[in-house]
Amino acid sequence: MLAMHSMNNANDLNLQLESTLEELPRWEVQIELNCPGEDLMTAFAQEPLLPGIIVTKKQCFLGMISRQKFFEHMSRPYSFGLFSRRPIENLYNFLQPALLMLPGEFSVVEATKKALQRPLNLVYEPILVLTASGTYGLVDFHQLLLAYSQIYALTLSQLQLVEEQSQIAKAGFQDLQNNYTRLLQNEKMAALGKLVAGIAHEINNPINFISGNLVHTIGYSQSLLEVISLYQQHYPHPVPEIKNKIADIDLDYVVTDFHNLLTSMKYGCDRIEQIVKSLRNFSRLDEADKKIVDIHAGINSTLLILHSRLKEEINGKRISLVKEYGNIPEIECFPGLLNQVFMNILANAIDALCEKFQSSDLSSELPNCVNNPTIIIRTEYIFKKYISISIIDNGIGIAEDVRQRLFDPFFTTKPVGKGTGLGLSISHQIVVEKHGGELNCLSTVGQGTEFMIKIPIQLPIFK
Repeated sequence: MLAMHSMNNANDLNLQLESTLEELPRWEVQIELNCPGEDLMTAFAQEPLLPGIIVTKKQCFLGMISRQKFFEHMSRPYSFGLFSRRPIENLYNFLQPALLMLPGEFSVVEATKKALQRPLNLVYEPILVLTASGTYGLVDFHQLLLAYSQIYALTLSQLQLVEEQSQIAKAGFQDLQNNYTRLLQNEKMAALGKLVAGIAHEINNPINFISGNLVHTIGYSQSLLEVISLYQQHYPHPVPEIKNKIADIDLDYVVTDFHNLLTSMKYGCDRIEQIVKSLRNFSRLDEADKKIVDIHAGINSTLLILHSRLKEEINGKRISLVKEYGNIPEIECFPGLLNQVFMNILANAIDALCEKFQSSDLSSELPNCVNNPTIIIRTEYIFKKYISISIIDNGIGIAEDVRQRLFDPFFTTKPVGKGTGLGLSISHQIVVEKHGGELNCLSTVGQGTEFMIKIPIQLPIFK
């Protein structure tokens, strides 16, 4: 087995806009087809970050076996005994792994697009790179994403520099920004959707395994406890050794608490399954086209993803969430895009509440509804043609001069590193241009902000 790798973190590389795959760290660990399968296990154990191993036949390239696929199949019943001592050829023929092979001169940006276009079960697989010298190497998918994010940050930096130096005419520059944000939104949603759905898929597999076996565990444990009870009835005077062991482990407490323990585990599994379902609902990868959906389900999925932020205490106070859902019909829309709008507005509302209520000098004379951080979500059916979604907070509010620029691309009042200035701009484009609706904002400094979304029941036909 040949173990070679050129590994540096992608964050440490000096990448440029046109950087290629040859500039990224690559793994070049190779193994012959006639080696036993347990050699693969050894190689992966020696290199915890190794994404895959190149398979050769008589020192000629044949293919690749990834870490994910290897452990996925070897963890199945009988697989370890079946493949560990046999030649790797048996496992390779059984897996028939799909490969994404790209030339080394392929740009990082284009390679990322290709990688994200793969099916969900392959999106985390390493990318096979054929260098100009004719050697093969593996690029970890996560290293590719790190490189892509570095190039993306460099693109933003250069775009801002061009904006300052070029003095492009305002109207023309606005068109460029709008086109850029549309492209960015498409890339962002594709990447985010696949990553979120991929994470949900990875969580779902083990939790289904745990949840399925937990049912049998509860049944088995009940049977064992019944057997113990029968022993105690028919043999009330056990030998001293058993007596001492019963006293040591406090058997009565174990019997009482064991059911509670399994019940709490079942509750935990149910909770994780609920979160996975909401992640899938939020990503909506299978709904890239317009669909007829329940808007309330999309809002609730977004709220569940933001649950950790909503339950945090701000200066000893927890955010109150008030749902004033009206009787609205299902609507025709792009559900994944609308979920992104809800996410942007709700995240901004939470930030505004944190900024206001983190101050400890709040007057105790204020009414309770003002003195506690609150978000109200209200939906209504309007004129039998539209629905409206209002998201209201009693946060710090927005000044008038800021409110007028709220939907401009790249405009942000947040510190560097905490905001890109694209969230509300993209949200405005999604509501207005994609759905033919309206997105407006009303705000009073010190009192709060209301975002009002108005969407037609049926999507208009855009020319």
